[in-house]
Amino acid sequence: MRPFLYLPLWFFKARILGKRIPLQSVVFISDKCNLKCKHCALYAQKEAISKTLEEVRADLLYCYRQGSRFVDFEGGEPTLWRDGEHDLNSLLRLARQIGFYTVTVTTNAARPFPGIEADSIWVSMDGVGASHEAIRGAGTFKRLIRHIETCGHPRISVNMVVNTLNHTALDETIDFARNHPNINSIAINLHTPFAGTEALELDAATRHAVLEKVIRYKKRGYPIMNSLAGLKRMQRRDFKKYCWMANFVMADGSRLAECNGKREGLCERCGFCMAGEMASVMSLAPETLLAGIKLRVTG
Repeated sequence: MRPFLYLPLWFFKARILGKRIPLQSVVFISDKCNLKCKHCALYAQKEAISKTLEEVRADLLYCYRQGSRFVDFEGGEPTLWRDGEHDLNSLLRLARQIGFYTVTVTTNAARPFPGIEADSIWVSMDGVGASHEAIRGAGTFKRLIRHIETCGHPRISVNMVVNTLNHTALDETIDFARNHPNINSIAINLHTPFAGTEALELDAATRHAVLEKVIRYKKRGYPIMNSLAGLKRMQRRDFKKYCWMANFVMADGSRLAECNGKREGLCERCGFCMAGEMASVMSLAPETLLAGIKLRVTG
Protein backbone atom coordinates (compact mmCIF):
# COMPACT_ATOMS: atom_id res chain seq x y z
CA MET A 1 0.00 0.00 0.00
CA ARG A 2 2.87 2.40 0.61
CA PRO A 3 3.43 3.29 -3.06
CA PHE A 4 -0.26 3.99 -3.57
CA LEU A 5 -0.20 6.38 -0.62
CA TYR A 6 3.08 7.97 -1.63
CA LEU A 7 2.34 8.62 -5.31
CA PRO A 8 -0.60 11.04 -4.88
CA LEU A 9 1.38 12.97 -2.26
CA TRP A 10 4.39 13.10 -4.55
CA PHE A 11 2.24 14.35 -7.44
CA PHE A 12 0.67 17.06 -5.27
CA LYS A 13 4.08 18.32 -4.16
CA ALA A 14 5.60 18.12 -7.65
CA ARG A 15 2.73 19.29 -9.85
CA ILE A 16 0.76 21.61 -7.57
CA LEU A 17 3.46 22.98 -5.29
CA GLY A 18 6.16 22.93 -7.98
CA LYS A 19 8.74 21.05 -5.92
CA ARG A 20 11.36 19.17 -7.92
CA ILE A 21 11.31 15.87 -6.08
CA PRO A 22 12.74 12.83 -7.89
CA LEU A 23 10.39 9.89 -8.06
CA GLN A 24 13.01 7.38 -9.19
CA SER A 25 16.78 7.10 -9.15
CA VAL A 26 19.30 5.50 -11.45
CA VAL A 27 22.42 4.43 -9.57
CA PHE A 28 25.45 3.36 -11.58
CA ILE A 29 27.36 1.02 -9.29
CA SER A 30 30.31 0.43 -11.64
CA ASP A 31 31.44 1.13 -15.16
CA LYS A 32 33.14 -2.24 -15.41
CA CYS A 33 31.70 -4.16 -18.37
CA ASN A 34 32.13 -7.43 -20.26
CA LEU A 35 31.17 -6.16 -23.73
CA LYS A 36 32.47 -3.60 -26.21
CA CYS A 37 29.30 -2.10 -27.64
CA LYS A 38 29.47 0.39 -30.48
CA HIS A 39 27.26 2.93 -28.73
CA CYS A 40 29.40 2.99 -25.57
CA ALA A 41 32.95 4.12 -24.82
CA LEU A 42 33.27 2.78 -21.26
CA TYR A 43 35.31 -0.22 -22.31
CA ALA A 44 38.01 2.11 -23.66
CA GLN A 45 38.81 3.36 -20.16
CA LYS A 46 42.13 2.22 -18.76
CA GLU A 47 40.75 1.53 -15.29
CA ALA A 48 37.13 0.72 -14.49
CA ILE A 49 35.43 2.26 -11.48
CA SER A 50 33.58 0.01 -9.03
CA LYS A 51 31.98 1.46 -5.91
CA THR A 52 32.21 -0.08 -2.47
CA LEU A 53 29.14 -1.18 -0.57
CA GLU A 54 29.42 1.86 1.66
CA GLU A 55 29.65 4.19 -1.31
CA VAL A 56 26.49 2.69 -2.77
CA ARG A 57 24.83 2.98 0.65
CA ALA A 58 25.67 6.70 0.69
CA ASP A 59 24.25 7.07 -2.83
CA LEU A 60 21.02 5.33 -1.88
CA LEU A 61 20.56 7.35 1.30
CA TYR A 62 21.10 10.54 -0.69
CA CYS A 63 18.47 9.53 -3.26
CA TYR A 64 15.99 8.48 -0.59
CA ARG A 65 16.38 11.76 1.26
CA GLN A 66 15.77 13.60 -2.00
CA GLY A 67 12.37 11.89 -2.15
CA SER A 68 13.02 9.01 -4.55
CA ARG A 69 11.31 5.71 -3.78
CA PHE A 70 12.14 3.57 -6.83
CA VAL A 71 15.70 2.70 -7.84
CA ASP A 72 17.39 1.14 -10.86
CA PHE A 73 20.89 -0.34 -10.62
CA GLU A 74 22.96 0.01 -13.77
CA GLY A 75 26.56 -0.13 -14.99
CA GLY A 76 28.75 -1.00 -16.87
CA GLU A 77 27.39 -4.45 -16.23
CA PRO A 78 25.92 -4.52 -12.70
CA THR A 79 26.00 -8.31 -12.33
CA LEU A 80 29.81 -8.05 -12.28
CA TRP A 81 29.73 -5.95 -9.11
CA ARG A 82 31.50 -7.30 -6.04
CA ASP A 83 32.82 -5.84 -2.81
CA GLY A 84 34.44 -8.58 -0.78
CA GLU A 85 31.71 -11.05 0.15
CA HIS A 86 28.97 -8.73 -1.14
CA ASP A 87 27.35 -9.14 -4.56
CA LEU A 88 24.53 -7.41 -6.44
CA ASN A 89 21.87 -8.98 -4.23
CA SER A 90 23.50 -7.30 -1.24
CA LEU A 91 22.72 -3.94 -2.85
CA LEU A 92 19.14 -4.93 -3.69
CA ARG A 93 18.53 -5.92 -0.07
CA LEU A 94 20.18 -2.73 1.13
CA ALA A 95 17.91 -0.58 -1.05
CA ARG A 96 14.82 -2.25 0.41
CA GLN A 97 16.15 -1.86 3.94
CA ILE A 98 16.55 1.87 3.33
CA GLY A 99 12.92 2.04 2.17
CA PHE A 100 12.80 1.92 -1.63
CA TYR A 101 9.55 0.40 -2.80
CA THR A 102 10.92 -1.43 -5.84
CA VAL A 103 14.39 -2.20 -7.11
CA THR A 104 15.25 -3.03 -10.71
CA VAL A 105 18.40 -4.08 -12.55
CA THR A 106 19.49 -3.48 -16.13
CA THR A 107 21.82 -6.14 -17.58
CA ASN A 108 23.33 -6.92 -20.97
CA ALA A 109 22.70 -10.64 -20.24
CA ALA A 110 26.17 -11.56 -21.53
CA ARG A 111 26.59 -13.78 -18.46
CA PRO A 112 24.06 -15.88 -16.53
CA PHE A 113 21.99 -13.97 -13.98
CA PRO A 114 19.98 -16.53 -11.98
CA GLY A 115 18.83 -15.64 -8.49
CA ILE A 116 18.80 -11.85 -8.87
CA GLU A 117 16.42 -10.56 -6.20
CA ALA A 118 15.21 -7.56 -8.20
CA ASP A 119 11.52 -6.76 -8.56
CA SER A 120 12.08 -6.66 -12.31
CA ILE A 121 14.99 -7.08 -14.71
CA TRP A 122 15.62 -5.13 -17.90
CA VAL A 123 17.74 -6.77 -20.57
CA SER A 124 19.39 -4.60 -23.23
CA MET A 125 18.42 -6.21 -26.54
CA ASP A 126 19.15 -4.13 -29.63
CA GLY A 127 17.80 -6.45 -32.31
CA VAL A 128 17.45 -10.12 -33.16
CA GLY A 129 20.49 -12.16 -34.16
CA ALA A 130 22.80 -10.22 -36.47
CA SER A 131 21.23 -6.82 -35.79
CA HIS A 132 21.93 -7.17 -32.06
CA GLU A 133 25.42 -8.50 -32.66
CA ALA A 134 26.28 -5.66 -35.05
CA ILE A 135 26.19 -3.46 -31.96
CA ARG A 136 27.21 -5.77 -29.13
CA GLY A 137 29.51 -8.34 -30.73
CA ALA A 138 29.52 -11.86 -32.15
CA GLY A 139 27.74 -14.50 -30.08
CA THR A 140 26.04 -12.03 -27.78
CA PHE A 141 22.48 -12.69 -28.95
CA LYS A 142 22.58 -16.46 -28.39
CA ARG A 143 24.01 -15.91 -24.91
CA LEU A 144 21.36 -13.27 -24.15
CA ILE A 145 18.49 -15.58 -25.07
CA ARG A 146 20.01 -18.55 -23.26
CA HIS A 147 20.44 -16.50 -20.08
CA ILE A 148 16.92 -15.04 -20.28
CA GLU A 149 15.49 -18.53 -20.62
CA THR A 150 17.48 -19.99 -17.73
CA CYS A 151 17.44 -17.19 -15.15
CA GLY A 152 14.02 -18.11 -13.76
CA HIS A 153 12.87 -14.56 -13.00
CA PRO A 154 9.16 -13.91 -13.72
CA ARG A 155 9.50 -10.24 -14.66
CA ILE A 156 11.97 -9.79 -17.53
CA SER A 157 11.55 -7.07 -20.13
CA VAL A 158 13.85 -5.93 -22.89
CA ASN A 159 14.97 -2.48 -23.93
CA MET A 160 15.86 -1.65 -27.54
CA VAL A 161 17.81 1.50 -28.36
CA VAL A 162 17.15 2.24 -32.03
CA ASN A 163 20.02 3.64 -34.08
CA THR A 164 21.39 3.70 -37.62
CA LEU A 165 22.65 0.13 -37.32
CA ASN A 166 19.45 -1.57 -36.18
CA HIS A 167 16.44 0.55 -37.14
CA THR A 168 15.57 -1.83 -39.99
CA ALA A 169 15.25 -4.63 -37.42
CA LEU A 170 12.58 -2.85 -35.38
CA ASP A 171 9.64 -4.94 -36.63
CA GLU A 172 11.46 -8.22 -36.09
CA THR A 173 12.56 -7.22 -32.59
CA ILE A 174 9.12 -6.11 -31.41
CA ASP A 175 7.59 -9.28 -32.83
CA PHE A 176 10.26 -11.42 -31.16
CA ALA A 177 9.60 -9.80 -27.78
CA ARG A 178 5.86 -10.40 -28.13
CA ASN A 179 6.29 -14.09 -28.94
CA HIS A 180 9.01 -15.05 -26.49
CA PRO A 181 7.50 -16.71 -23.39
CA ASN A 182 10.12 -15.29 -21.02
CA ILE A 183 9.82 -11.66 -22.12
CA ASN A 184 7.04 -9.58 -20.59
CA SER A 185 7.38 -6.40 -22.61
CA ILE A 186 9.69 -4.24 -24.69
CA ALA A 187 10.64 -0.59 -24.21
CA ILE A 188 11.83 1.49 -27.14
CA ASN A 189 14.39 4.27 -26.93
CA LEU A 190 16.32 6.18 -29.58
CA HIS A 191 20.05 6.70 -29.66
CA THR A 192 21.23 9.85 -27.90
CA PRO A 193 24.44 11.06 -29.60
CA PHE A 194 26.95 11.29 -26.78
CA ALA A 195 30.46 12.24 -27.85
CA GLY A 196 31.98 9.68 -30.19
CA THR A 197 28.66 8.03 -31.07
CA GLU A 198 27.13 10.71 -33.30
CA ALA A 199 27.09 8.41 -36.35
CA LEU A 200 24.46 6.24 -34.65
CA GLU A 201 21.91 9.06 -34.36
CA LEU A 202 18.82 8.72 -36.55
CA ASP A 203 18.01 11.57 -38.91
CA ALA A 204 14.75 13.42 -38.30
CA ALA A 205 12.73 11.57 -40.94
CA THR A 206 13.86 8.12 -39.77
CA ARG A 207 13.28 9.03 -36.14
CA HIS A 208 9.72 10.13 -36.92
CA ALA A 209 9.07 6.95 -38.94
CA VAL A 210 10.43 4.71 -36.18
CA LEU A 211 8.17 6.29 -33.56
CA GLU A 212 5.19 6.14 -35.92
CA LYS A 213 5.80 2.41 -36.34
CA VAL A 214 6.05 1.87 -32.58
CA ILE A 215 2.79 3.78 -32.12
CA ARG A 216 1.08 1.48 -34.63
CA TYR A 217 2.33 -1.61 -32.83
CA LYS A 218 1.19 -0.18 -29.50
CA LYS A 219 -2.30 0.44 -30.89
CA ARG A 220 -2.41 -3.16 -32.11
CA GLY A 221 -1.88 -4.43 -28.58
CA TYR A 222 1.79 -5.40 -28.70
CA PRO A 223 3.47 -5.48 -25.25
CA ILE A 224 5.27 -2.15 -25.64
CA MET A 225 6.02 -0.48 -22.31
CA ASN A 226 6.03 3.05 -23.74
CA SER A 227 2.66 4.78 -23.55
CA LEU A 228 0.98 6.28 -26.60
CA ALA A 229 1.03 9.70 -24.96
CA GLY A 230 4.77 9.44 -24.32
CA LEU A 231 5.55 8.20 -27.82
CA LYS A 232 3.56 11.00 -29.43
CA ARG A 233 5.40 13.57 -27.35
CA MET A 234 8.74 12.13 -28.42
CA GLN A 235 7.58 12.29 -32.01
CA ARG A 236 6.56 15.95 -31.78
CA ARG A 237 9.56 16.97 -29.62
CA ASP A 238 7.72 20.11 -28.48
CA PHE A 239 6.87 19.19 -24.91
CA LYS A 240 7.99 20.70 -21.62
CA LYS A 241 10.53 18.42 -19.98
CA TYR A 242 10.28 17.21 -16.41
CA CYS A 243 13.42 15.10 -16.43
CA TRP A 244 14.15 15.95 -12.78
CA MET A 245 11.61 13.21 -12.00
CA ALA A 246 14.60 10.85 -12.20
CA ASN A 247 17.94 11.66 -10.61
CA PHE A 248 21.21 9.93 -11.47
CA VAL A 249 24.28 8.93 -9.51
CA MET A 250 27.13 8.14 -11.84
CA ALA A 251 29.89 5.57 -11.39
CA ASP A 252 32.39 8.34 -10.62
CA GLY A 253 30.16 9.57 -7.80
CA SER A 254 28.67 12.55 -9.65
CA ARG A 255 25.14 13.29 -8.49
CA LEU A 256 22.94 14.69 -11.24
CA ALA A 257 19.47 16.15 -10.77
CA GLU A 258 18.70 15.11 -14.38
CA CYS A 259 20.25 12.68 -16.83
CA ASN A 260 23.77 13.04 -18.17
CA GLY A 261 22.38 14.23 -21.51
CA LYS A 262 21.59 17.62 -19.99
CA ARG A 263 25.13 17.98 -18.70
CA GLU A 264 26.37 17.18 -22.21
CA GLY A 265 23.96 19.64 -23.87
CA LEU A 266 21.95 16.96 -25.68
CA CYS A 267 18.39 17.68 -24.53
CA GLU A 268 17.26 18.80 -27.98
CA ARG A 269 18.58 15.56 -29.49
CA CYS A 270 17.40 13.33 -26.66
CA GLY A 271 16.36 9.79 -27.47
CA PHE A 272 15.44 8.70 -23.95
CA CYS A 273 11.73 8.07 -24.32
CA MET A 274 11.31 8.33 -20.56
CA ALA A 275 11.35 12.09 -21.13
CA GLY A 276 8.04 11.80 -22.98
CA GLU A 277 6.67 9.52 -20.27
CA MET A 278 7.56 12.00 -17.55
CA ALA A 279 5.83 14.84 -19.37
CA SER A 280 2.78 12.63 -19.81
CA VAL A 281 2.71 11.81 -16.10
CA MET A 282 2.69 15.50 -15.25
CA SER A 283 -0.20 15.97 -17.69
CA LEU A 284 -2.10 13.11 -16.01
CA ALA A 285 -2.30 11.06 -19.20
CA PRO A 286 -4.31 8.02 -17.99
CA GLU A 287 -2.49 5.42 -20.06
CA THR A 288 0.90 6.68 -18.90
CA LEU A 289 -0.17 6.61 -15.26
CA LEU A 290 -1.39 3.03 -15.62
CA ALA A 291 1.83 1.99 -17.37
CA GLY A 292 3.88 3.56 -14.58
CA ILE A 293 1.87 1.78 -11.89
CA LYS A 294 2.26 -1.51 -13.74
CA LEU A 295 6.00 -0.99 -14.11
CA ARG A 296 6.78 0.27 -10.64
CA VAL A 297 4.07 -0.97 -8.29
CA THR A 298 1.88 -3.89 -9.31
CA GLY A 299 4.10 -5.86 -11.69
